[in-house]
Amino acid sequence: MSVSAYRAKFHLIKDVKIPLILILPFSFCILTLLGCFGQKQSMKPSITVWHWMTDRDQAFQELANRYEAQAGVKVNFELYAPSDAYSQKVRAAAQGQNLPDIFGILDEKRDFASFIKAGYILDLTPYMDENSSAWRNKFFAKVLAVDEFTEGNSYGVKTGVYGVPIDITTIQMVYNRDLFRQLGLDPFKPPQTFTEFLEIGKKISAKNLDARLPDGQGSASGGKEAKLQGLVSGWGESWMIDCLANNFAFNIMGKDKVLATIRGEVPYTDPEWITVLGLFKQMQDSGILASGIVTMINKTAEQLFATQKAVFAFNGSWCVNVYKAMNPSLDYAAMLPPKVNDLFPMAVWGGAGSSFMVNATSKNKEAAVRFLKWFTDTDQQTYLAQGTNNLPANKDSLRKTPEVLAGFSKAMDYSTHPNAWDISEFSVVKEALGRGIQSIILGEKTPRQVAEEVQKVKERELAKKR
Repeated sequence: MSVSAYRAKFHLIKDVKIPLILILPFSFCILTLLGCFGQKQSMKPSITVWHWMTDRDQAFQELANRYEAQAGVKVNFELYAPSDAYSQKVRAAAQGQNLPDIFGILDEKRDFASFIKAGYILDLTPYMDENSSAWRNKFFAKVLAVDEFTEGNSYGVKTGVYGVPIDITTIQMVYNRDLFRQLGLDPFKPPQTFTEFLEIGKKISAKNLDARLPDGQGSASGGKEAKLQGLVSGWGESWMIDCLANNFAFNIMGKDKVLATIRGEVPYTDPEWITVLGLFKQMQDSGILASGIVTMINKTAEQLFATQKAVFAFNGSWCVNVYKAMNPSLDYAAMLPPKVNDLFPMAVWGGAGSSFMVNATSKNKEAAVRFLKWFTDTDQQTYLAQGTNNLPANKDSLRKTPEVLAGFSKAMDYSTHPNAWDISEFSVVKEALGRGIQSIILGEKTPRQVAEEVQKVKERELAKKR
């Protein structure tokens, strides 16, 4: 057909007059079909999750894609970091009645309880216990205890499980096997007793290794030439000091007496508490503590241990991922803090490292529960553990973790955690205890002086409650 023929055909079509009465119904049908299609697209199920875990965001996004492919539900993981900013966002969202479908609580258990009592967190007990407790049985009891409120708890919360653990954290000690060899120690036999631990401090002080350590202010740079030092930790943050002091207290006086102290039935001036405080003076005197430890942030401590400038570190199981990034060839292992006596077992802080809660007011709460069941199943937990070097909350997934992580997981048998207790110590008392131990290490105060000061703070807070 010629070009002119095409033009003639076009003009013929153009000149055809189609009645308006035929066009309008046809247009209406097209618009209706498009509207239905768009509505169907917008009705696709979706769940929103707020989290703070920068190191796990990529893995979370991958699992979200897998779940959408399997279940047809889109999961939106939204990262808000650092953790302080995240907590502020969650509190503001609660006040504004616009919490997401799934979120976490990073504050103390009393704050967790306040969210529950305000109606923001769903009681997951029925879901945990259905099908012969199939979901509950995936977790260690001590891990689930962090998200559980038992009968008669001091917070006035109905008995039940209100959170889902997605990983495990234990806080204990690690030691460098290569430096053990240099010190003439067996790299597979860490110290079991406090006395043995102090003896290694003397060995470290006696052997001058060519290492640069932080100066008295805890700076990782510009340090002076010094002997290899022993224990590093972020004791510039008093909660980490409180953690180790609590470990020793459980070993010396037992859990019941520690909790009695928190209830105000036993004073901090009790001789056994003074013994606990005295351990920090002994560590300082033996040379086992790194210089500047009382102002050291944990990132500095992690750098020092990863670069083999310290023999020991007191840190959480999250350090495995940190050390791997800093020094993939680092040869180290986890160990329990050295016990002071055999009267009571040594305890370490451990349990659910991170947990998610379901918004009780969400229209998607049933879908959110189904997602969390899938998220904590063996395959997904194994993927998270291998991809992020965090201990999985699912018991079956622990079988596939690296050796170093397995060392941390063994400590679950000795674990406890303030969030698993039915009572919490006053924040100002914990702060006073942490600052007091710092002053003991610096030689500014005696253990007895610190005990008396902490007890005064305790009595003041108890009086406010009466």
